[in-house]
Amino acid sequence: MNTINETAPAFVEMAHRIVWASVATVDTQGRPRSRILHPIWQWDGSDLLGWVATGPTPIKRAHLQHSPYLSINYWSPSHDTCVAECQASWVDDLDTKTAIWNLFATAPALVGYDPKIVPVWTSLSAPAFGVLRLKAWRLRVFPGAVLMGQGGKVLTWQG
Repeated sequence: MNTINETAPAFVEMAHRIVWASVATVDTQGRPRSRILHPIWQWDGSDLLGWVATGPTPIKRAHLQHSPYLSINYWSPSHDTCVAECQASWVDDLDTKTAIWNLFATAPALVGYDPKIVPVWTSLSAPAFGVLRLKAWRLRVFPGAVLMGQGGKVLTWQG
């Protein structure tokens, strides 16, 4: 098992390079449900937080109310993979929603984008604009080179 200080920076680098991730929640009957989302991660040297700008649909709300955990899996054609197992919560306060809107709007491409490109997100106060806060409790970083026998190191952390 690795430390968070070793694993989190490698996770953020790989996740931000891959950008899009498969995210799975669990419905009220215990069945998984996957979707593609675009998280952004912040590592401050001691704490890792993820943020997702997404529509707060009734299905997503019901799943996270039933079980506030989700799994995020990134994969690239070179077989680089990284996974974050997280506790997720909806953000309702306008100050945090504004900060996350601005975080996406000012982050370097491709992880950053202008949220206004989503037609229903006319502003950060639009009902269709939601923010999920992700607190990782487990990370795994698996470079494709390891899988292909070309060296490298798999990193795993659990808090």
